[in-house]
Amino acid sequence: MMIDWEKIDTVLLDMDGTLLDLNFDNHFWNEFVPQKYAEQHCMSVENAKIHLIPQFKSIEGKLEWYCLDYWSEALNLNISELKAEISGLIVVLPHVTDFLEKLQQSSRKVILVTNAHRDSLDLKMEKTCLQSFFDGIICSHDFGFPKESQQFWHHFLQHRYFNKENTLLVDDSVAVLNSARVFGIKHLISVSKPDSQQPMRTILNYPAIEDFRELMVGL
Repeated sequence: MMIDWEKIDTVLLDMDGTLLDLNFDNHFWNEFVPQKYAEQHCMSVENAKIHLIPQFKSIEGKLEWYCLDYWSEALNLNISELKAEISGLIVVLPHVTDFLEKLQQSSRKVILVTNAHRDSLDLKMEKTCLQSFFDGIICSHDFGFPKESQQFWHHFLQHRYFNKENTLLVDDSVAVLNSARVFGIKHLISVSKPDSQQPMRTILNYPAIEDFRELMVGL
């Protein structure tokens, strides 16, 4: 078994790339936003990408990277409306619902912990109807720090206590897992295939699942 479930009383789950297919977000930022930006500025999509990619990279991992309000202002585009335009690409990854149903049948607390902006979170919950599986939903924007930051975890713990020794975090971001490990969360799992349209990733330093069937053993 990858996890000794007898030792787990709280499960923290990331959203994008963990429960939901990261293809939506990757397509949105890598293709759809450059397309709309190019149309607005009468330039080619290739030139739009050349202009936008350094902007994206410069704040990757910061709270602004996840903030739709920030990007709407910076790019003069209504990012929330654009996300809604291609919301048909929002899908749940394989076997996630089965895993959540098994968790729901147990006595464990299940909390969604996401860096997603509230507008994006609301859109994705509306499309997937997963919210009923969670005992709580934590959005890093409510605390003012992303999950990559130690301040986020301190605020989270003050807001909703959990025992670090008995907590499992599943997240596709190695940077987030690193931050959680420094904070003291004991059980950490990564995701090797967050985007259904991309090859499986090799994850170093953390056990990784391709899909949630691997975590259902013993649950």
